[in-house]
Amino acid sequence: MHSDALPPVVAPGADLPHVVVVGGGIAGLAAAARLSGADGGTPSARVTLLEAGERLGGKLRSGELDGIPVDLGAESMLARRPEAVALARAVGLGTALQPPATAKAAIWTRGGLRPMPTGHVMGVPGDLDALAASGVVSPAGMARIAEDLTMAASEVGADVGVGAYVAARLGREVVDRLVEPLLGGVYAGHADLISLRAAVPQLLPLAQRGGSLIAGVRELQAAAPANPAPVFQGIDGGIGRLPLAVAEACRAAGVELRLGTGATALRRTPDGWTVQTGTGLLPADAVVVAVPAPVAARLLAAEVPGAATELAAVEYAGMALVTLAFRRAELGPLQGSGFLVPPVDRRTIKASTFSSNKWGWLAAAAPDSFVLRTSVGRHHEEQDLDLDDAELVARSLHDLHEAAGIAAVPYASTVTRWRAGLPQYPVGHLDRVARIEKHLADVPGLALCGAAYQGVGIPACIASGRRAAELVRADLVQGALRTEGTMEP
Repeated sequence: MHSDALPPVVAPGADLPHVVVVGGGIAGLAAAARLSGADGGTPSARVTLLEAGERLGGKLRSGELDGIPVDLGAESMLARRPEAVALARAVGLGTALQPPATAKAAIWTRGGLRPMPTGHVMGVPGDLDALAASGVVSPAGMARIAEDLTMAASEVGADVGVGAYVAARLGREVVDRLVEPLLGGVYAGHADLISLRAAVPQLLPLAQRGGSLIAGVRELQAAAPANPAPVFQGIDGGIGRLPLAVAEACRAAGVELRLGTGATALRRTPDGWTVQTGTGLLPADAVVVAVPAPVAARLLAAEVPGAATELAAVEYAGMALVTLAFRRAELGPLQGSGFLVPPVDRRTIKASTFSSNKWGWLAAAAPDSFVLRTSVGRHHEEQDLDLDDAELVARSLHDLHEAAGIAAVPYASTVTRWRAGLPQYPVGHLDRVARIEKHLADVPGLALCGAAYQGVGIPACIASGRRAAELVRADLVQGALRTEGTMEP
């Protein structure tokens, strides 16, 4: 049992309150698991989960490519936050957890594949020797970076764009060649627009105190564990197994999972809420809304218009994943886990993952094949998503040939488009989240969760779902206490 498990809202033997969770991505599933006790805790609600689509998991999606299991969405989860690994273990996937077989990535820039330099924090360097040796930044760019050590302090307020701040301290080249592709791999956005406070919070105190950014990064690295655990974890068979396992645990705990059933409106009632679906009204004591911000905005428009206005302003980026399977014998040697591509170099692909190198389970499942994938598109640069599959494959192969010398023809391919897939975290994002929460503070029995708020990664989404479960449970406890109070003589 979790030490932070939620106790029942009502006395044992009484009927549990009914909570409707709208949205079947990993955040919604995590909320349902927490409320139902499917994650090992004590049940505190009877749960119905609504998912408008015909599958669960959101951006975590498993598939097959000519019989080979592959991830068609996210493929790994941050392991230095505990939530995702803990949930995987709670739903029976503990023995399936696997770190990457290799984490040696490269950057395709300045005419070749160059090793990802060590000693950086999201591309902000601390080890200038390693950066210089990588060749990612030119000699002139290295000279500009070194000026940070003697520059006057920069004035930074409550928040600042990552790219703008790093460029002011270290020059534009390190942003374009290193920070931009690394941040883009997480947000599919633009470094100049992404909030330092939201995206790289460990750097904000360094920025606010002024002085050398390089020296601050070195302090962070000196304080890190000498033998750190793996940064990421995968799952044998693909990360897409995680939401399916959580869903099965929820079903076993009594959660009603309704696929193909979306919510179209929410209304407060004297006793709680009603959720409008395509088939009628569903009464609930509380509601957890675990859908993308634009959908949440429409659901909240009538009852919490202030929050709806803020939610409608959240922007999203679209991207496509091109997954390719080659005959291993037809490929030359490919080293490492893949490479990132700086957008400044104006290539079609933004990254490539050598999946069969990165994941031991995949190499074992298909020893005669080699699976890799590329990503295409980012915020406000999504026109390539409208190309047909064959053209996206062809453009990916062109870039793979130039970057890594791949001349082989894949024997199987698939393209997965994630339109409006990744919420953007611009400067001031966390202030917007605070305003949304303030609007909801006086609306009992309603909570939001998902990637649009406190983090886009899998652990952050799971934490968001659990927090939403705890918020509505607290409201239900207060409601039960108020009801009991009215019955006293």
